[in-house]
Amino acid sequence: MGEHIDKTKGKIKKTVGGLTGDKKLENEGKRDEFKGKVKGAVNDVKHVVKDKKKN
Repeated sequence: MGEHIDKTKGKIKKTVGGLTGDKKLENEGKRDEFKGKVKGAVNDVKHVVKDKKKN
């Protein structure tokens, strides 16, 4: 569930940063979003490996 929180938090920060002109906050949001995507990809790989071990 951490991936969804990171993605959502990142989108909010990115949007608020863009609206207020705060580049630091906008970039922080982009990093949080990316972190969430990486967590999701790692979890996907874990599930694939786990399924392969069962077979």
